[in-house]
Order: sequence, then structure tokens, then C-alpha cells
Amino acid sequence: MKVTFLGHSSFQLESGAFRVLVDPFLSGNPKAAAKASDLNPTHILLTHGHGDHTGDAEDIGRRSGALVITTFELAGVLEEKGLKTHPMAVGGGHDFDFGRVRVTPAFHGAGVPGGSPAGFIFRLEGKAVYHTGDTGLFSDMKLLAQLEKVDLFLVPIGDNYTMGIDDAVVAVDFVRPRVVVPMHYNTFPLIQADPQEFKRKVEARVPDTKVVILDPGQSLDF
Repeated sequence: MKVTFLGHSSFQLESGAFRVLVDPFLSGNPKAAAKASDLNPTHILLTHGHGDHTGDAEDIGRRSGALVITTFELAGVLEEKGLKTHPMAVGGGHDFDFGRVRVTPAFHGAGVPGGSPAGFIFRLEGKAVYHTGDTGLFSDMKLLAQLEKVDLFLVPIGDNYTMGIDDAVVAVDFVRPRVVVPMHYNTFPLIQADPQEFKRKVEARVPDTKVVILDPGQSLDF
């Protein structure tokens, strides 16, 4: 499985014929490592409706025909715009052709009326990837880690809108993944954070977890 960080909270994960794109905020993102026109996903996961996460999903989804997997309310908005969607809700799971997706809680804003923010634990090649979305720290991450042995943890560290470094380190301790990659930092001045500080603190507290810092455009073969 190839995991590419596209900037902010956007990742593309590739396995065989499947290309799963998460939160494709590219246009207007000063740290973006790709253009929307460069991407041809088979599936798009959207954690919530804020513009720095939905980003180019409409354009990419319409052009590629990718199935957009997201919360019920956001799926309704996108379906009205002509996108192919699969609506879900927090606590639910579903088996797709690439693997199973579980929708997890997130503590943030929804970005659409009546909706809720979310994260995802999804499987590719039998490996569990937990993309938290935008969230503050919450103790039920421990429970999720009991239900799903997380291989790759994608967690925000930028503070202000999400967890900062210290809370993110606690989240890593809760989840105990094999590998963690920090996200949602340094895109804008308000979310400046030092990923090396995060790495040092994780290594001191959770030494069995490997911290991988990816610059936008870099990939991890997992």
C-alpha cells in the first residue's frame, strides 16, 4: 500500500486497482502537493463539510466518477450536485470493494446543516488506517483501538481547530498504532506546529509506535 501526503489533511492511498483519496483540499491550499486534475481516485472519503476538507471533491468526483463516502447530510449535498455517494453515520460500518469502512466520532464542526463531523477507520490490504478528521482529544479513542488494531494513524497536531501536539501524543498513547503520521499543521499561520517536537514526545511516551513525518508530496510504502 502506498500512502501519499498531499498536504493539510489530504492523503491518497493506493492498493492494486484502488485509489482512496481523503479530504482533497488542493485548490487554495498553499502547501498542496498536487493539482485536482492530477488525481483519478476510485473512492473519496470526506470527514466533514468544511472547505479545507471537501476542497476539490466535487470537481474530482464528477470527473473521475469516484464513489464519495461521507456522512449522510454531506452526501445529500453532494448527490444534489451530481456526485455518486454512499451516505454513512457515526458508529456505522460498511464493506466496500476495497475494504471495510467504519465511521468514527470527531469533536469539531460539521460544515453542513444538521450534520456531524467524523473520522474513518478503513482497511486496505488488511491494514487498518485511522484518519481522525478534525477532532479534539476524546477518551473513546481507547475503545476504538480495542475494536480495531490500528496500523496507520493519521492525526492532527496544529492546535486551535484540532488537537495540538500534547493532546495528539495522548491520542497516540490511546490508539497505540504501528505508525503515526501527523497532519493538519503549518498550512496557515494559525496552525503552526513543529512535527519534530511531536515525534520526540511520541517516542518518549509510546516507543513502540514509529513516527513518520511526511512533507507534502512524499509517500510511505506501508
